Amino acid sequence: MKQFHGFHKTHSFFEGWYLKHQNADTSISFIPAFHLDSDGNSSLSIQIITPDYHGRSIFPAEQFLVKKDHFSIQIEKNHFSDTGIAIDIHQDDFYVKGSLSYGPVTPVSTDIMGPFRHIPFLQCNHGLLSLTHELHGSLDINGTITDFSDGTGYIEKDWGSSFPNSYLWTQGNFSSPAGSPCCVMLSIANIPFLGTHFTGCICSILYDGIQYRLATYHLVSILAYTPTYVELKQGDYRFTAELLNSASRPLYAPEHGNMTRTIEESISCLVHYCFAIGNQTLFDITIPNASFESSL
Repeated sequence: MKQFHGFHKTHSFFEGWYLKHQNADTSISFIPAFHLDSDGNSSLSIQIITPDYHGRSIFPAEQFLVKKDHFSIQIEKNHFSDTGIAIDIHQDDFYVKGSLSYGPVTPVSTDIMGPFRHIPFLQCNHGLLSLTHELHGSLDINGTITDFSDGTGYIEKDWGSSFPNSYLWTQGNFSSPAGSPCCVMLSIANIPFLGTHFTGCICSILYDGIQYRLATYHLVSILAYTPTYVELKQGDYRFTAELLNSASRPLYAPEHGNMTRTIEESISCLVHYCFAIGNQTLFDITIPNASFESSL
């Protein structure tokens, strides 16, 4: 996967990375992003989301340093990579400062976009950089030192011109009864394509060291799709996700490269996931710190 797709773009483009960190008590996500508006003006932003706060800082594009061959982004005093982060951000009456190091990341076995990764004109593309990894270190979050050691991290990214007009996304990390790290990521969206549109689905599940994939390009069937509930079937696979409660925060999203659209995300909410293969249920679990977005 290319680590940055914007080197030769001239307008209406965005690329953003979503880095989520959670411990037993709380979660915090950082979204560094590069964007080009419809007139070709470039800028940078870093969004911060916690269960109680959302804020955004804007930076000039000259502050952007990005590596071509691996995930490494520098925006002013802030560094994001697949080995950890260093943060020093002040937003009005809120600030975050500190550093976290990551254990080995867990990449997906194959590109989550499947054959669609070869189509150059998609409105929005998705990438998974790490399904799960250990965290070490602490952050000073508005005067409270929060230890994330032994916590769990997750990294994904999006790039293109705009977020889909309507979509649902959820992500959650948990442990299996055997103690292995597990992850669920599901995205369903309305996809414009050659003058028409279709409902696309990508879902990656990591459980007890095995990765499972449900996707449009694997002929998944979407049996139910509402703002709070999804049911999928693909061969012997059966998966459901249901939002049980929500405490959403506003999130800025791209529209033709302009960060002018506002959507709602719950970074830490109660979501029920169930995954079965034939008559065997691999997990049936309710996670209190899963994340959920819906623009339906």
